[in-house]
Amino acid sequence: MGDRLKDKVAVITGAGRGVGRGIALLMASEGAKVVVNDLGAAVTGAGASAAPADEVVEEIKKMGGQAVANYDSVATVEGGENIIKTAINKFNRIDILVNNAGILRDRMIFNMAPEEWDAVMKVHLYGVFNLTKPASVVMRQQRWGRVISMTSTSGVIGNSGQANYGAAKMGIVGFTYVCARDLGKYGVTVNAIAPAAATRMTLSDEVKNAAAIRSARGLAGAGPATQAPPKDAPKPAVAEPEDVAPMVAYLATEQAANINGRVFYAAGGQYALFSNPEMVRNIFKQGRWTLDELMGLMPRTLAAGLVNPAPAVPEAPKPTA
Repeated sequence: MGDRLKDKVAVITGAGRGVGRGIALLMASEGAKVVVNDLGAAVTGAGASAAPADEVVEEIKKMGGQAVANYDSVATVEGGENIIKTAINKFNRIDILVNNAGILRDRMIFNMAPEEWDAVMKVHLYGVFNLTKPASVVMRQQRWGRVISMTSTSGVIGNSGQANYGAAKMGIVGFTYVCARDLGKYGVTVNAIAPAAATRMTLSDEVKNAAAIRSARGLAGAGPATQAPPKDAPKPAVAEPEDVAPMVAYLATEQAANINGRVFYAAGGQYALFSNPEMVRNIFKQGRWTLDELMGLMPRTLAAGLVNPAPAVPEAPKPTA
């Protein structure tokens, strides 16, 4: 057992399996008291079970740590408040919030039902708000806190067939930028991580089928950070859920007080820092541009070198009788 998070109280959503479980176990091993939240639902969000959260709590207790289970849904305001209240009632405070809970309802945008859009938004984007709002009230009062939310390359880079998921995850990035500015002066940092790991979400039949369709159509998926590892770096093994936990735990420490409003990538042995959006090219004139001017200027300036990530595919010729 370490002590780099000694006496800190951490709430981790979706902590019954995968990435969340790895974070909960590592933080507990570093001395944190942990609220293990998990609805126990399927990847699609259907169903519920207390078993996943209970099992992780038992693992933490066996290693000598302190933990309590919570089974509320992050998708409702009441659920978010109850999760934070669990930390206050059991451990008298909350220092660390890890927004990790998630579901998938993958569908190409032209086939997506409003219910599939809403379900993903409620868990991912609304869920982050539903937890961060009540947690921030306490953290602001105590003038210390860490909020770490899981985004995704599906939002930061883009992934075909995940308009709902990508939109929610990019929403989390914007939420992170703003909350970092709102809470920084109170000693609270807010950051996000785009993880990649072999979990039941990434290995589900639904995800595998979607990847196969993208590959067949020549559509690139959301890849890793744009800067590749050095050529002499060891070949990465399969990214395990536990590989993400050290970065999350680091961002929760005292030493990470200067890191605020940033987005990281974590997969296997590769960690990376995404650049925050910034203007990279600029054209300027006094007054309003005309369409004629842009027709001549855009290909040589703002649009120079841009490549369509999903170019049009010629329609297959129809068979003749």
